[in-house]
Amino acid sequence: MTRQTPAKRTDALRNRDRILRAARDAIADADAEVSMAEIVRRSGVGSATLYRNFASRRELLEALLVEEVEEVCAAASTVAGDTAEARLAAWLRRFYQYVTSKRPIAVELLEHVDRTDPVFGTSRDRVVAAAEPLLAAAQQAGEVTATISLDQILDLVVAIAKVPGDQSYREPMLEAALGGLHRVTPAGR
Repeated sequence: MTRQTPAKRTDALRNRDRILRAARDAIADADAEVSMAEIVRRSGVGSATLYRNFASRRELLEALLVEEVEEVCAAASTVAGDTAEARLAAWLRRFYQYVTSKRPIAVELLEHVDRTDPVFGTSRDRVVAAAEPLLAAAQQAGEVTATISLDQILDLVVAIAKVPGDQSYREPMLEAALGGLHRVTPAGR
């Protein structure tokens, strides 16, 4: 007989969500001190509740990263667009938002682990698996060049997200890069 862990109570799930939301907001606030005490204050739960859900700062940061990876992966199956290329581009824009919004979380997490930690590799693998069908469809339709891999495209988007400057400076670069994915027919053909 297999023992199943009991489902979390509704109030326990609500508290966990409040903690994650408070932590996400605190990390996004460049001027905020992001201690566990600050997360307790922002979430309105007691410190025992925080530590019952997340025994360490690392566990909390990993939960935030996993939550965001789940959202970006789910977006791969729900993006809209008239063509396969348009759906890929819409998802890549969503991925760009993910990269720019998760950067503070990843930076915080890197203070506690190194980049070779499985949480990073697994996240990348999940993102690639979710987006591969989008790229394959666009390439099979002849709308995106077949000479570039998804890993290369994701690295390009991440590189653009790291360019110094604000969104209004980086977004035209993203749009130029996405436009460059279009299958180009060589002159004379």
